[in-house]
Amino acid sequence: MRSTHQRLVPRVHEAFSRRSVIRAFGAVLAIYLSPWAAASSQAQQQGARTMNHYATQKSLSDAVDGGGLLVVAQWEAKPGEADKVAAILDRFLPEAQREEGVKLFLISRARDNPAQFLFYELFRDEAAFKAHQESAHFKTWIAGEALPLLAKRERVRYALM
Repeated sequence: MRSTHQRLVPRVHEAFSRRSVIRAFGAVLAIYLSPWAAASSQAQQQGARTMNHYATQKSLSDAVDGGGLLVVAQWEAKPGEADKVAAILDRFLPEAQREEGVKLFLISRARDNPAQFLFYELFRDEAAFKAHQESAHFKTWIAGEALPLLAKRERVRYALM
């Protein structure tokens, strides 16, 4: 049996520990529920405008009402490719947020490591997630342009409780 201290230390080899998912959820909620600060770069400013507009359109209770399929994804761009990935995501995000089966779709960029991106995607159901992956904007910007620029891509799917 492990000591209590050992259980509290996150395991480096696990892609998504319970603690990292909880932290990610907290960070996403903090972003979703509070206004974004003015960003220094034009890409960050565009992202802030997109997220602020989106946050005024839906409430958190609207998003989680009725459950759904939650997808949490973490990306890490290859060295030197992070700004290209961010530019692609700036174009992709508004399109993804407008999809019929999307209840909530947020993308954030790590402050400490701008090559890391966190996605928090809530779909009405499995069919909506499949439709998202079949959309023209997903195929063009994500599969066609962004994925080749990544060093790492991880996804975990959850059912809301």
